[in-house]
Amino acid sequence: MGAPRGLLAPATHRHRHFSPLESRARVEGPVSQNSDIARARRYHEATKHSWASVRRGPRGLDWENMPLPYKIYLDLPPLPLPKPSADSPHPALSVLTHPAPAAPKSAELDLPALARLLYYSGGVLRTRRYPGGEIAFRAAACTGNLHHIDLYLVCSALGDLEAGVYHFAPHDFSLRRLRAGDFRGLLFDATGDCPAIAEAPVSIVAASTFWRNAWKYGARAYRHCYWDSGTILANLFALAAAGGIPFQLVLGFVDSTVAELLALDPQREAPLSIVALGSGAPAPPVPPLLEPLRFRTMPLSRREVEYPEMREMHAASSLATPTEVAAWRNAASARPPERPADGSGTVIPLAPAPIAPGEPIEAVIRRRGSTRRFARTPIGFDILSAILRAAVTPLPADFQPPARYGTEIYAVVHAVAGLEPGAYWFDRTRNCLVLLRRGSFRREAGTLALGQELAADAAADLFWLSDLDAVLGTLGNRGYRAAQLEAAVGGGRTYLAAFSLRVGATGLTFFDDDVTQFFAPHAKGKSVMFLMAVGNPHRARAAV
Repeated sequence: MGAPRGLLAPATHRHRHFSPLESRARVEGPVSQNSDIARARRYHEATKHSWASVRRGPRGLDWENMPLPYKIYLDLPPLPLPKPSADSPHPALSVLTHPAPAAPKSAELDLPALARLLYYSGGVLRTRRYPGGEIAFRAAACTGNLHHIDLYLVCSALGDLEAGVYHFAPHDFSLRRLRAGDFRGLLFDATGDCPAIAEAPVSIVAASTFWRNAWKYGARAYRHCYWDSGTILANLFALAAAGGIPFQLVLGFVDSTVAELLALDPQREAPLSIVALGSGAPAPPVPPLLEPLRFRTMPLSRREVEYPEMREMHAASSLATPTEVAAWRNAASARPPERPADGSGTVIPLAPAPIAPGEPIEAVIRRRGSTRRFARTPIGFDILSAILRAAVTPLPADFQPPARYGTEIYAVVHAVAGLEPGAYWFDRTRNCLVLLRRGSFRREAGTLALGQELAADAAADLFWLSDLDAVLGTLGNRGYRAAQLEAAVGGGRTYLAAFSLRVGATGLTFFDDDVTQFFAPHAKGKSVMFLMAVGNPHRARAAV
């Protein structure tokens, strides 16, 4: 992807794109929001990949209309952030597998600590120039390298940083203040009096500008909102743990209030999640009156194409009042029925956890990238075991992680020492793999991954599947967000664990129903949320 273009681009105008999903909604008329779970099902079905959908999809991309990968405010002065220096002392694999902070007590949050979190989660780590532009390499993976996720801060006074609402700008590594004052009380109200928000001196809100991803992926980009914010959050959580900073993911909030607080355009942008950082902050003050704000920003491209399915799905999964948020959180925290152990198939316990310390998390993030080619050589079972442990580390959240309702990891194993090739299910309750089907399935795995050879060449492919009926039945349409996000955080942790163990990893897309069918009958009725391929990267031999 090239450097920011179009600094003098003409004003943006939008083209309306009516879809079958929108047409149905127009005929049916208004319906309830989060409880009408048929709407999430319709969106999921309408955005599945199949051989037919790929054939009738767009044949090419309008490169001249490619959107900027940054949100650039034209009139707000930057507050430069200090570049991080020394790395933390804690090995990456340790902080990935321990949800609690690695330090014995909560560390103080100040501007340098915030800068470290932002740099290694949403920052630009390096750039590479090429004829006609440059490529920016971010700390976390993103579909299409399009980087449509922005991070915002809502904080009390933190040493050199005044209380306020800020936007993090990766392109010049700075903050820009949107509102002056302590607005934590408003965020506390919007989250239905979430205790973690009340105690946190800083909350980080992830938001998406839809068009920056929909330019390539169309309406399916709403899934990518959670995929791409999930990989950022995986980095953020690992860094917080390494720094001794308590954190909690908050998915229950009044969407319109948070959007207004951040001055988002509700037709083009949306808040996705909140992370409460730190503890022991003074009680949030009484929320001030929220004045409407409008800022001039750089046009993203010459024109924007709307995909109303995305806005409809976001509206259908939105919560409207603090009372509704509190009720949602109470329902989400209810313990689901215990699932009986699966007695079918050969059971293979994971290998013991590796003891040898490794690199700190910052060093791993600096090395991380999406593997472009795998060597068809085996990785150790101890390595796959460590990756699985990291992927399913409990997620501190204001909702019960959807894994307890049905999100599970299925694997196609091609080359893992001591593990026969085949299809597997990971039973996280017993910490073991269950063999579903023996055989070499490299060709099938490549086909499942939209025909990409990376999945065929990898040592193993990990698929996150969710029982959407169970998730939506408990969490409503917002459960769709939760399932996508929880799987993506697991995928982000897979990236980091693999690179900490000196193997490669990459995220891929997939043919939805074909994956379910491949793992049937065990996966019958489940839906794919995420896919990661792991293995030894292919290294070209040096010329003799």
